[in-house]
This record gives sequence, C-alpha cells and structure tokens, in this order.
Amino acid sequence: MGKGGEKGGESGEPEGQPRFYTWEEIQKHNLRTDKWLVIERKVYNVTKWAKRHPGGQRVISHCAGEDATDAFQAFHINPTLVRKFLKPLLIGELAPGEPSQDRDKNPQLVEDFRTLRKTAEDMNLFRASPLFFSLYLGHILAMEVLAWLMVLYFGTGWITTLILACILTTAQAQAGWLQHDFGHLSVFKKSSWNHIIHKFVIGHLKGASANWWNHRHFQHHVKPNIFTKDPDVNMLHIFVLGDTQPVEYGKKKLKYLPYNHQHEYFFLTRILLSFLVPGAHTLPNPITFMQGWTLPECLRTVSSQLTGRVIHEGNCLERRRLKRFLESHWFVWVTQMNHIPMEIDSEKHRDWLSSQMAATCNIEQSFFNDWFTGHLNFQIEHHLFPTMPRHNFWKVKPLVKSLCAKYGVQYEEKPLGRAFVDIVG
Repeated sequence: MGKGGEKGGESGEPEGQPRFYTWEEIQKHNLRTDKWLVIERKVYNVTKWAKRHPGGQRVISHCAGEDATDAFQAFHINPTLVRKFLKPLLIGELAPGEPSQDRDKNPQLVEDFRTLRKTAEDMNLFRASPLFFSLYLGHILAMEVLAWLMVLYFGTGWITTLILACILTTAQAQAGWLQHDFGHLSVFKKSSWNHIIHKFVIGHLKGASANWWNHRHFQHHVKPNIFTKDPDVNMLHIFVLGDTQPVEYGKKKLKYLPYNHQHEYFFLTRILLSFLVPGAHTLPNPITFMQGWTLPECLRTVSSQLTGRVIHEGNCLERRRLKRFLESHWFVWVTQMNHIPMEIDSEKHRDWLSSQMAATCNIEQSFFNDWFTGHLNFQIEHHLFPTMPRHNFWKVKPLVKSLCAKYGVQYEEKPLGRAFVDIVG
C-alpha cells in the first residue's frame, strides 16, 4: 500500500521522502473522479488536471490505473517540457519490489520495444523532411488553383463540373492526409507550429474542427479497436463489429437494425451519409461558411461572380455533393481497411506493441499506395510511432518486423484490393 497521503508532507513524513505504491493500489484509481497513472515508475494523480489536458480528457483517462510510459513517449515530441506540467501532479513512485509493467506484461518485450524506439531516434527517423511536406502541400494547392482557373475560364457547365469534382476530391483527400501529419506533430519540431498549420489545413482546406479531430483521433490511437474507448469502432448502433459486440447486443436484445444483414446495407448507408451529411466524416466549423463550403470553394464562387461568369446553383450544389460523395468513400475505405478486419474487443491491458499490432495491419508498399493512402498503408508503424514523419515509415519497418518475429507477434500485410474486400468480410 502507499505510504502517506497524495501530497507531500501531509502525513508527517519528510517532504522529500518518496511515497511508494503497489500496482494493486494504483489500478483502483481508474475512475472518472479518481485517476492515477504511471510514467517511468513515477505515480501521478491526474484527476483534476485531466480536463486541461491538450489532447482531451478522455485520452488520458483511458490510461488511468496503468503504466502510460509508452503512450506518453508516443504522443509528445518534447517530453522534457511536458514533464514540467507533470511535476506538480507527482504523488510517489512504484514500490521497489514492484515490476515496471502492470498486469504481468512481458518486461523484456516492453524493454526491447523502447530500445527500438531509441534506435529510431538515433537514426533521425523522427526528423521531418521540409522538402517532402512542402511539395505535398504544393500539389494540393496546385489542384485547388487548377479548379479555380477552370471555373474562371470555363464556367460551371456539366462537363466542367464532373472534372472539377474529380480534381477537388483528390485535393480534399490529400489535404485530409496532410492535416493528419500536422495533427500528430510529425512535421515541425515545435508543437505550436504544427498546431497552427494543422488548423489551416483542416479548418480552411477541409472545413473541419482541429480540436474535434484531436480529441477523437488520439483516443483511437491510445486504445485502438477497444470498445468504449476508441470512438472509431462506435458505429452509433448502425453496425456491430468484432466478436464481442454482437454477443453483447444479443444478450441485451439491442435491435436498432437487422445486423444479420449489415453487409448488405453497408453500401446503402455509406451512400446516404455521403449525400446527406456535408463531408460525411466531418463536423460543422465556423471557418466553413456559404452553406458549408470550404475556403477554396468560396474563393472560386466569388471569383466567378467578379469575372461575370454565371454560377448555376444546381451545378455547384451537384459538384459539392459529388465531391463529398467521392471523398467520403475514399476516406472511409482507406482509414478502415487497416482496422476493421483486425481484432475488435474489450480492454485487455496489453503492452503498447501488442495492443497496436492486434488492431492494425499494413497494405503493401508502392508509389500509388503511398500516395493514395497518405502513407496510412504503413498503419502499423504509424500507430507505434505517431509522431514519426510518414516518409520514414519504410525505414523503421524492418526493425518492427524483426521485433515482432522475435516475440511471435503477428505482423499482417496485404494487397490493397484484398484490404477493401476484408472490410466487407
């Protein structure tokens, strides 16, 4: 049991004497109103501070009562700075006889993974290439400019509308992958610069909320494919996923839809959502105006009016709907092919490597696959090292495969076509 209270000096012990806790006691503090976690054997009470956590309250709450060392290292590009915020929350340490890992996790596997991460750092794999991301942003803006020029010179006829829809779909999909890079702080060394550009790309080019994305997406990363913790596998009673949720729904007799036919209404649902919901995977944002248009769309409309080109409202509306329809499918198929076919279950308290490997798979590498998926075909490496620039995933991949082979952890990789088929399966 822990010695003394949660604050130094409250139990009559010397202020500088550390207080020791067992895992049995720490694991009791995993409630909404009582959250402790362990980072590098130090115990922190984050109950009150969780609401101020930049990544959101839920993501840090998901680690309550656990060893959060690997999650802490995975998401913070400047751990030294973050430790200054943790210092006032320190309440003690693990007792000398307690293992560093909770719940009988394999200590050698955990240690080897941390050694792998240190090797990747020594190889400068967490250093981004300014040229890569500049060219990537440039090709997105070039497509937006091309669309603007097409409206300027050709108006909004049906042929132009179809071509515009394809160009804008591509630009928006690629902007979605780019905002993902900045959201994970994988481009600049300073978090503030990543946040600024992230808000520009996701807000102005995509028309979505950066805070909304952060708070949802980091939950997915810290507990992928875990019910009640990963919002990406909460399908709002439309689908049941994995082996556990169908059983739970069956026991509770929750029949929102005929789930035995979900493989049939999956496509109809996607089509309806694509047309009825702006973006189908985004939420409204104050930056988005003119009936939900993004900034590039507004600029094209204004320029057309200024140059005397007649805007046919029907064509513009259909162009937006077609673009959203195509982009939504592009987004959903790419993001779900790495997770939906994998294990989806309740919390099992695995180590970082094992939990990420159970929930993710890779798609074979090629120039097209890299571009089409925004390098999310390297989903395994991305989940293990979220702040690593995507152009370095292929370099760390052999190290990850070697570590997985050493401990018999499955490393799954498949062709793009099979990945799409597996979603339906």
